[in-house]
Amino acid sequence: MKVHILDDWFDTLRGLPCFRLLDGHDVTVWTDHVADEAALADRLQDAEALVLFRERTKVTRGLLERLPNLKLISQRSVYPHVDVPACTDQGVLLCSNMHSDTPSYAAAELTFGLILAAMRQIPQQMASAKAGTWQMGVGKTLRGRTLGLYGYGRIAGAVADYARAFGMNVVWWASDEGRARAEADGETVADSRAAFFADSDVVSLHVRMKPATKGIVTAEDLAQMKPGALFVNTSRAGLIAPGALLDALNAGRPGMAAIDVFDQEPMTDPSDPLLSHPNLICTPHIGFVTEDEFDLQFTDIFEQVNAYAKGAPIHMINPEVWTAAG
Repeated sequence: MKVHILDDWFDTLRGLPCFRLLDGHDVTVWTDHVADEAALADRLQDAEALVLFRERTKVTRGLLERLPNLKLISQRSVYPHVDVPACTDQGVLLCSNMHSDTPSYAAAELTFGLILAAMRQIPQQMASAKAGTWQMGVGKTLRGRTLGLYGYGRIAGAVADYARAFGMNVVWWASDEGRARAEADGETVADSRAAFFADSDVVSLHVRMKPATKGIVTAEDLAQMKPGALFVNTSRAGLIAPGALLDALNAGRPGMAAIDVFDQEPMTDPSDPLLSHPNLICTPHIGFVTEDEFDLQFTDIFEQVNAYAKGAPIHMINPEVWTAAG
């Protein structure tokens, strides 16, 4: 099959063990990002299979209508960036392993890394030392403080393990079903949503982005937080009400934020008021960006390509396309 891989910005995949799974296919790897739909369609005219690098490129109806040879889109995890009804209308099968059995340890590690960096002022202290001005302030110890985890899922569970190793107290908030599961597992659930935000020294958000969770963290939630507290988001920016995080930082509740995700990505404007806020530390959506995580994820993705090529597709999101083709 003619396989096109989008958005491998650092040309990483060719050097990973999983890339051998594509032996025998005609593979094109694109290491830049093209936002213009017409230009992208020109690139992909001969593509039979399209491999997506998480959510870096949106697959719209307009793009799909320009790709008459496309038969398969292979990716991993959730797919808010893919117009699934349009895929079905165009006869394109979407395959995506939802990896329901394992968390992204890379994302969990980055989350805790951001917590440590923010509470100990590591980026600011490094900048101060390199500027020759030595120390710039006083950080906070994690031991004995309370970490509030919003969302009772796999990644949050890994973060909880790290937090307990550092001597933190862990409390939870989630959907009704999530809170019930947490209580059944013997975990500590906050008495109320307001108490969760008000009593936590660190709040870390771990919720899947879908229509029902858009803007789930409100300005009122953030206003409950302590002036010395930290808000962390390595999930999706859209989980926070538009503008609420910037307004909260300006108001001083919470006093700090550490994020890996933005409403607009890539974020390339250094003067953006959130990006440039003095009480924000951030990373450029690298929660899943490790060689180990890439090899794990793209093994799944490339196996989906091979399964399709063999006539036995797996992890089908719109199986009616395959049924109709058969």
